[in-house]
Amino acid sequence: MPHALSPDREVPSFNGEKLFVNDGLLRPDQVGTLKQSSPDMPIEELRQRYHEDGYVFLKGLLPREDVLKAREAYFTMLAPSGVLKPGTLPVEGVFDPAKRREDFPGIGAGAAGGNGKPGGVAAEKFVDLALEAHYASWYKETFCKHPMLKDMIARLTGWGESTLSVKRSLLRNNTPGNKAIGVHYDQIFLRYGEPTSVTAWVPMGDVSITGGGLIYLENGHTLGRDVEAEFTRKANECGFSDEEAKNAFNQNMLSTGLLADGPLEYSDTFGRRWLVTSYEAGDVVLHNPFAIHASTINYDPRNVIRVGTDLRFVDSSKPWDKRWDKDYEFNDGV
Repeated sequence: MPHALSPDREVPSFNGEKLFVNDGLLRPDQVGTLKQSSPDMPIEELRQRYHEDGYVFLKGLLPREDVLKAREAYFTMLAPSGVLKPGTLPVEGVFDPAKRREDFPGIGAGAAGGNGKPGGVAAEKFVDLALEAHYASWYKETFCKHPMLKDMIARLTGWGESTLSVKRSLLRNNTPGNKAIGVHYDQIFLRYGEPTSVTAWVPMGDVSITGGGLIYLENGHTLGRDVEAEFTRKANECGFSDEEAKNAFNQNMLSTGLLADGPLEYSDTFGRRWLVTSYEAGDVVLHNPFAIHASTINYDPRNVIRVGTDLRFVDSSKPWDKRWDKDYEFNDGV
């Protein structure tokens, strides 16, 4: 582990496992369990959980074989970069421990400028292939438009036929030991539309408890709304126009668009726990635009690369952020 900790702090974070984030090892008092829900539960109950918790963690919503097929296609694309351990199958996504992790950086985990191209010359082939995967038909036309996912969101929200899968998505990989995702909520990046979007975080493969999965701040959606409301109040007091307020808010974040880089300090600042879990291929977490989340550093014991995608859905009958009506690209300013 790269974090220098005193022996008295070397205690497991959760269920005997040590969970590291960008600013250190989470303490047991900072960690709780992400609540599971079944897709077969009455839709009214799922809707209530979504509104009360800011998220709903749906176990096995998608067919496992569909997710693993996409994972296999992804790593087949990335294999020429040399990221995979020799003798392993692409669907396993096992990182080659003989390689430098710095040469295989994840997209969207805090590159300079928000969503700039990460890494240097040595990382170029890997990063270019990871970007190219966003445009592949197996991902863009098949996986992102999975009918079971869209149907669940249409029923959960009541949007029905107005449910629109937004074109821009973020397909992230996280190789072992690299930087994790910092603290944020999604409305920060969807500011040019009403705060009604739904994000589907879909782990593309199994993610062990130490494998770098998403973590959610307990009742973070209420804090996210408070952060938004406080800034809006200050912007109004200063006489900002709506456009000026949007620009000022974005500039007030970190350069990456984050609330904070370190989940450990953020937990202490606001006295709220991070909710964690392991994930299996087929699981989906739906969260609202103010749900505060981050991720742990990937220390999977088998060096499995964590892959997940952020898919956004909106009510097409209402104003939404049209900047997202295009495929992801570096430095697109969103």
